[in-house]
Amino acid sequence: MNPTDTEVAPWSPTATWVVRGLGMAAAATVAATVWLGLWVTPPDQAQHDLVRLVYVHPPIAWVALYLAFGVAAASSVLWLWPRTRSRFWDRLAVSAVEVGTVFTALTLITGSIWGRPTWGVWWAWDARLTSTALLLVLLLGYLAVRRVPADPDSRARRSAVVALVAAVDVPIVHFSVDWWHTLHQGATVLNANLSPTIHGSMAWTLLLGFVAFTLLFAWMLAIRYRIEVLSERLLDSELDVALHERWAEGTGPVAGEPGGALASTGRRA
Repeated sequence: MNPTDTEVAPWSPTATWVVRGLGMAAAATVAATVWLGLWVTPPDQAQHDLVRLVYVHPPIAWVALYLAFGVAAASSVLWLWPRTRSRFWDRLAVSAVEVGTVFTALTLITGSIWGRPTWGVWWAWDARLTSTALLLVLLLGYLAVRRVPADPDSRARRSAVVALVAAVDVPIVHFSVDWWHTLHQGATVLNANLSPTIHGSMAWTLLLGFVAFTLLFAWMLAIRYRIEVLSERLLDSELDVALHERWAEGTGPVAGEPGGALASTGRRA
């Protein structure tokens, strides 16, 4: 059954507890990842303490590239398909894009922090970095398109098209290390040979990092979706008030003439 646009509260009591649980679980797992990454896991033989960024940078990139864009692209397709079209999918898509924009920016920031001592520069026109930066620009373009005045269906349609066009860059980012000679290292876990290059407590901490940031994404997505619903209701309420005021002006007495519009017309006749 497709989601409907019935006039219900954004949060049911059950959903409230679920979202709160997601938030608490995300906070606990992120805190555990930081604790394990900074004080429990050993330094790397080659990168020394710099390797501790591996517990946050890949999980953040995982959310930005795959979770956020996956939700946005799937929601856009479901909105464009007439049989599944619903405002739910449009709201979910814009929520995923906004959260994904934050994580994409964090991907570039944490990558630059990691790259400065490794490569000697904050930024290099590397294929992985450049394609990720392009992805951020496309996300910002999506948000700009949402700002262009239009009716809800037209806005949702063009936003969905922009999201699907931007999604083309995701496989380019993913395979950029394999397609071009780049400074960026290959995959640590999901490489071509499926042979992880990280083991022991470091591997478990990295896995916890993926779980932690996935939970954080789910919580942020739910909160952002609720904000979208409340924003739409506020705009609808303001529109209703404005229309009511205009109707009142059109049927009420003419300023300065106690008899109103009909009395004024009678005098002119």
